[in-house]
Amino acid sequence: MTTLRVPASSANLGAGFDVLGMALSLYATVGCGEPPEGATAADEHHPATVAFREMGGHGALWVQSNIPMGRGLGFSGAVRVGGAAAAVVQRDGCLDDVGRRAVLAVTAELEHHADNVGASIFGGVVAAVQVDTGYMVTPLPCGFGPDDTPAVIAWVPDASTTSTDRSRATLSPDVSRRDTVFNIGRAATFVAGWAAGDVRALRLGSEDRIHQAQRLERVPESAAALDAAIAAGAHAAWLSGSGPTIVALCPLGAADHIAAALATTGHTKVLTIDTSGATVISTQ
Repeated sequence: MTTLRVPASSANLGAGFDVLGMALSLYATVGCGEPPEGATAADEHHPATVAFREMGGHGALWVQSNIPMGRGLGFSGAVRVGGAAAAVVQRDGCLDDVGRRAVLAVTAELEHHADNVGASIFGGVVAAVQVDTGYMVTPLPCGFGPDDTPAVIAWVPDASTTSTDRSRATLSPDVSRRDTVFNIGRAATFVAGWAAGDVRALRLGSEDRIHQAQRLERVPESAAALDAAIAAGAHAAWLSGSGPTIVALCPLGAADHIAAALATTGHTKVLTIDTSGATVISTQ
């Protein structure tokens, strides 16, 4: 029975709208065959099954996940990656780099962007762009060592969910040159800061003028949580995907303190950055 584990993701990371993504230590497990205890059979309309069929998979599929749905933590992307990857493993017996690229091609088309699925496939922090032949995802080098890699806090509001399509519809279709240059500079600073292990650059690099303010107007509790995370000592914080979850990078020893400073109208998850991406657990 083919079984895979796929990490959640946080997309955009502030200024990197539809480009930057980060894999997180929340997981969806997707498998072929009858569902084990605690898992749910995925019907033909489930995003995992749609991706599985698109990749040529046959038979039944099941899903077990602790990724919140509709909260901006990449649930649909993760299960689509799991479904497509299960079909690759079913066909090839493994998930190598060629297989991962095939999964990327299918899941990015289904998601209409590649930042979240790219992170779930490859792990770590990635940059994703659309090219003539489809999508290209580049894993970003990390300049932090094992003792100073930031912890990740996800603050998930209890009463709010977000539809990515509806959230996108609220964004202005036009962006000024000034704001475009601002975001290019901030996204480049985030990438450089991540590669250099410079937490000061991460704070500056996560500032945004293209999408975040408009989205946060609709979820003021998330805006307050973002401000509270920074005030409590987070290196950087941003609206995860289209929200409403807020994700913050923070010093390892300060994660619990910062999490406790966030509003009780949501719950916090102290996480790490997943560096493995989609992983085959079993091919029996």
